[in-house]
Amino acid sequence: MASIALGQMRRRPPAFAGLAVALLLAVATLTLFGSLVAAEATAPPGAARAADGPGLMLIAGAFGEIAVLVAFFVVVNTLGFALRQQYRELALLRTIAATPRQARRMVRGQVVATTLLVAAPGWAVGWAAARRFLAELQRRGLAAPEVRVPGAPVATVVAPVALAAVLAVGLAATAVAARRISRIAPAAALTASSTEHGRTGAVRLVAGAGVLVGGGLLLRLAATRTPEEADKAGQATLLGSLVLLVAVALLGPLVARVLAAALGAPVRALAPGAGWLADANLRGYARRLSYAVVPVALLVGLSGTMSIMTSTAEHAATAATTGATSATDVWLRQAELALLACFAAVSTVNTLVAVTADRRREFALLRLVGATRTQLMRMLTVEAVLTTVVGVLLGAAVAATATAAFSTALTGSPLPHVRPADCAWIVAGAAALTVPGILATGLRAVRGAAAEAAGGRD
Repeated sequence: MASIALGQMRRRPPAFAGLAVALLLAVATLTLFGSLVAAEATAPPGAARAADGPGLMLIAGAFGEIAVLVAFFVVVNTLGFALRQQYRELALLRTIAATPRQARRMVRGQVVATTLLVAAPGWAVGWAAARRFLAELQRRGLAAPEVRVPGAPVATVVAPVALAAVLAVGLAATAVAARRISRIAPAAALTASSTEHGRTGAVRLVAGAGVLVGGGLLLRLAATRTPEEADKAGQATLLGSLVLLVAVALLGPLVARVLAAALGAPVRALAPGAGWLADANLRGYARRLSYAVVPVALLVGLSGTMSIMTSTAEHAATAATTGATSATDVWLRQAELALLACFAAVSTVNTLVAVTADRRREFALLRLVGATRTQLMRMLTVEAVLTTVVGVLLGAAVAATATAAFSTALTGSPLPHVRPADCAWIVAGAAALTVPGILATGLRAVRGAAAEAAGGRD
């Protein structure tokens, strides 16, 4: 199966490019925070007491906890789509006697090979980022001047640990993503490779509902914190928002179909031709829409939660003397926001480009029945706008729910302090990543001879 796995990677490099970038960021992030932990562990005696603040261990732990969860989320979503592009090949293997275990082994082999490929550049990026981050912490008095990011031989311990953790994340993501295609009957697998189920599975719905309840419990815990426990409330809020986004991913096909149906009527009225076709595509392929929407919701949800948490803490600090915020707290939240937004932005671009590029044969068939390239681009424009709107609405709902809990903890009111300009920048950023990404990839996908593209392999 190893040769087949590597052959698939050579045949479909775009499908694995997004996964490679997500895994590279995961390796770099874990190397970064592992290096900070090693820096404090190898620091001279008394260096930790010479610095203000919680210390490198706690900072690395708080950042790393959320970063690992976001990395897992992004890798599962990216791997899920990469696997979806191989459904036909996996289904054909099942029909010629390949077992579910062999199919899963092939996917695991692809994840391991991709992880090993990006390990070295990930280590280099993480080590450089650790030095830069430590220098900024020292400038702000959060780390002693004599603390240094260790080189060899300590780095030779941090790097394998980071690699092992990312491999564990990738293999766990494989178990989640490969479950469906490896467990159904071979004939059903072949059918599933070319069709999309109209209903969301009961197991997925139950799991989504359970995760949704879990996110609610975390936010309830955050809301019960006192103003003096603002840091704990913030961590619980951020973790709760991430859990809610996992629920959005699980319930994505159902939620996306409902929102697309609600938005479809005005779109069809405003653009009768392209709007009707775009609406039919989005509602008919809810799972594909979910793959596109979830990264946008992740970007908006995490960025909105962090931004509103920061503005609420600052507003609470100006209204009363509390330990809710300081310049250092704000900077740490902004650094965490930048890290999480980087993950979310990469996931958004990777997924949207892959989803659109995967529709080359569909576009060719539409051209064969009379659609022009201009009409297809109009359809894609409407789809891109609808995808952005659905993603922004889902992300905004998560951010509003999460920050209401944080605001309750700090001020006693569920109404957080919102800066409209910050929210506008987040929405603009999501639109800037989504719409041009879809249109640029779509423009490339509609080129060439339609007959050749329609008769080629998916």
